[in-house]
Amino acid sequence: MKKATINMLPKGILFDFDGVVVDSFNSHYTAWKSAFKELFDTEIIPFPKSCTGKSPLIIAAHFCSVIGKEEQAEALFFLKDNHLDINFTKPKVLPGVFEITNFLTEKNIPYGIASNATKLFLKNSIHHLNLNFTTVFGVEDYEKPKPSPEAYITLAKALGFLENDFNNIWVFEDSLTGTTAAKLAGMKPIGILTVHSEKELKDAGSVIAFPTLFEAFEYLNDI
Repeated sequence: MKKATINMLPKGILFDFDGVVVDSFNSHYTAWKSAFKELFDTEIIPFPKSCTGKSPLIIAAHFCSVIGKEEQAEALFFLKDNHLDINFTKPKVLPGVFEITNFLTEKNIPYGIASNATKLFLKNSIHHLNLNFTTVFGVEDYEKPKPSPEAYITLAKALGFLENDFNNIWVFEDSLTGTTAAKLAGMKPIGILTVHSEKELKDAGSVIAFPTLFEAFEYLNDI
């Protein structure tokens, strides 16, 4: 592993959830499909890459717009959340999650999650996967979800940081939506290559990018 080009550990690290900590695509898309089928008695379209990282209400609006039912977006949003809870399927932990959280705990570096996923899904996932995250914010906790910076500002303040600390906080993101949110918050977006290419993430504002959190852990351990 080459020597890190950032030569100081961050004051804090903030994590997106879906696509960074876990692979939850099947969990979410299965719930979208069953909720859409129940509400409209028709099959849903494939999940569009353009919706990655966006709030569930925006995703619901997109699915509804395809069949001209935009006014039903809120109903689909709540029904999908219900299906996600009732038919909860554990997501898959992505590489490096336990290594990096153990490292941060040992170094006394505060960390937490700010996601556009619902709070219930986050809490269920963390519980069933035995993940070491105690400070967690979901889409219900913000007036404006990502790409607004509110999610990451809310999390950073909950961890005890002031605004003049923000430029020393790393944010792990796999989506362009979340990368924009981190950048607007004045923090350092760090890309995870789950969905987008390194170029796409860097064009959106990522300082550096890694395949998974495991390579990011190695990078931090090399500083």
